[in-house]
Amino acid sequence: MIVTLLQVALGGAIGAMGRYLTGVAVFKLLGAMAFPLGVITVNVVGSAIMGMFAELAAARGLTHLGPFVMTGMLGGFTTFSAFSLETVSLIERGDMGLAALYVGLSVVLSIGALFVAMTWMRGVLA
Repeated sequence: MIVTLLQVALGGAIGAMGRYLTGVAVFKLLGAMAFPLGVITVNVVGSAIMGMFAELAAARGLTHLGPFVMTGMLGGFTTFSAFSLETVSLIERGDMGLAALYVGLSVVLSIGALFVAMTWMRGVLA
């Protein structure tokens, strides 16, 4: 059990650093924005990677890496708590339209990215 916890912790640290660096990169590329593009980017990309890894792990017997990759790295990389905070911030600023757009895009694009990535990986592994 301690080994699994260490895998989750290490993966989480790597994922969190990736999330931070992605946010910095989006900010440097596009500047400050009212729309939380950094958070939505990591959620969509993380969902796509989750889909690819889930298929790859199942097909190649790599499910033992799940705690490190899925719970740790991708759990640290994606940002549902940050998503929730960004949504509430938009609502509190009175940007109901942006809040609704943000929630809708986050959910649809993240689930879509996971589905497309799983389908793509099935094709790659076939």
